[in-house]
Formats: sequence, structure tokens, C-alpha cells
Amino acid sequence: MPRYVALFRGINVGKAKRIAMADLRALLGTLGYTGVSTLLNSGNAIFTGEAALPVKHADRIRTAVAKQLGVDALVVVKSAREIAAIVAGNELERIATDHSRLLVAMTQDRKALPALQPLMDRAWGKEQTHIGEHAAYLWCANGILESKVAEVLLKQLGSTGTTRNWATVRRIHGLMTDGS
Repeated sequence: MPRYVALFRGINVGKAKRIAMADLRALLGTLGYTGVSTLLNSGNAIFTGEAALPVKHADRIRTAVAKQLGVDALVVVKSAREIAAIVAGNELERIATDHSRLLVAMTQDRKALPALQPLMDRAWGKEQTHIGEHAAYLWCANGILESKVAEVLLKQLGSTGTTRNWATVRRIHGLMTDGS
């Protein structure tokens, strides 16, 4: 059975939308997912599930979390193959001197990425951008919290996508690849 990662947007940031990772792992288990593990406390859940479109898993998980845990948050699900393509498609890794400052934006439907192109075409000083086939990449030279491009991107993504830093994406990829 294929491996997937569920990426939650905006949970466990501040006091709103709090989910204990142990509760999330247990809930995913009740949904029939196996090999469930979480990474960090920010809503990265790796699991094995039946072959299906990732959006079907995302909708199922979001509905169950809202009903069982009382938190409604966007869930983007990516397959191991998609995460591998996101890693391979990063043209900014060569200039990123700090993986915590390289931001990766993912949407459930990669067809939404071209709408970000006008943002990517703007000059952002030291910050660099790239839209790949599976994700958008932002090099935030002065840090994500200081980044103007990250601020605009997050507003433009609205409720359609989520971001992770490159270090987290690499860790997710490693966990999905080795199966642990």
C-alpha cells in the first residue's frame, strides 16, 4: 500500500487549533491507516493507506479531525511519489544556506500553482522564488518571519495550500522513503 503525508495548515500555532499528535495518530488509526507517525508538533502525519487520490484522503482526514477533535483545518495530502517530485524539483536548494529559510508551498491541486506566477515574477531583492511542477519554493534570505514574499504568498494561498520549510520537507521525504 502507498505511503502518504497529511500536512495540516495552521494547527498548533498559538492557542487556536490545537491538536495533540498522539490524538491525531490514534484518529488516523481508527480510519484504517497504518504505519502512522507524526513529525514535529505542527501537523505532519505520515501513514500508509489504500491507493486513492490524495484529495480523497485529505477530505476524509479533515472531516474526521473536525468531527472527532473539534478542529477544522485545511489538510493537504501528498503521496510519497509527490514528495519525491517536490524534493527533486527544488531549484533553490543550491543557493539556500539555511534550510529553515527555504520555504516550500504545496497545494492539494498542483494546477493552482500557476496562479502564483505573477508573485514569482516580481523582484524580491535577496529573496528568490521558483515554481516547480509540484510546489512553489521561496528562499527567504533574512528569515521567513522577515520575508515579504512569504507574507504575500501566504495571503495568496489563502485556504488552498500550506507551507513547510525545506528541513521539514527533507525529513518527511526521508521518513516516507525508509518506511519508518
